Amino acid sequence: MSSPINIIALHGNGGGGFRFARLEPYIPAEVRFEAVTLPGFAEKPRDPSLRSMRDYAFALRRESQLVHESGPKVLLGTGIGGSFALEYLQHFDDVQGLILHAPVGTRLDERWFPRLMRLPGMTTLGQRVFSSRLTRPVFKKLLFVDSSTVPEDYVNQFFTAYRRCDAFGQMFEILNRAWWESLRPLNVPTALLWGERERVLTVDQLEDYKSLLPHHIVRTVPNWDHFPMIEQPEAYAREIIKLARDLV
Repeated sequence: MSSPINIIALHGNGGGGFRFARLEPYIPAEVRFEAVTLPGFAEKPRDPSLRSMRDYAFALRRESQLVHESGPKVLLGTGIGGSFALEYLQHFDDVQGLILHAPVGTRLDERWFPRLMRLPGMTTLGQRVFSSRLTRPVFKKLLFVDSSTVPEDYVNQFFTAYRRCDAFGQMFEILNRAWWESLRPLNVPTALLWGERERVLTVDQLEDYKSLLPHHIVRTVPNWDHFPMIEQPEAYAREIIKLARDLV
């Protein structure tokens, strides 16, 4: 009997492993799925020794249980989770597949939001405004295509995690153009996954990843925006499992 596929999921900035919690009912028994929360995100305190992307890559290896298990392993990274996955693979070769879902990496000096967040005091202000109970209804409508599909208790957890994220501001310091340009091409089979309705990290950015990841397939999904793992968990689980199987 073949070993089960191990999928290790990495969250975006301001998030945590709970970002993938709505997938749990749709993960079949033959797939082992682990959503890692890195230090400084959600409920985990920040580790002052983590000062670079390399440090976080090694932290991922310590935090993950599945990375040490037998069987094929696939890293799934969304947003900065994709950045952590790319950095991990610069140092370790124990992963057989990579799914990058709208990752952060390219065009860091061109996008207005990272530039804004690098201004003095903006990360703290941004966190407070974004996670405030007064502004949550507004941002909920902006972030989700159909916010009525997301339970209210989950929405509250989502915004509370942003307020508690001790590493939020640090990400805008260590994820920069110099980091992106330091990455060497990777031979790992990769799926570049994007939602066609993506507004945060637009679909045209996937072109920038093709030379870095020459062994790639591209999958774009018509009705997905930035958080399909929250809004369409069943479809998202089905998609990532299919991609993982195709890769390994």
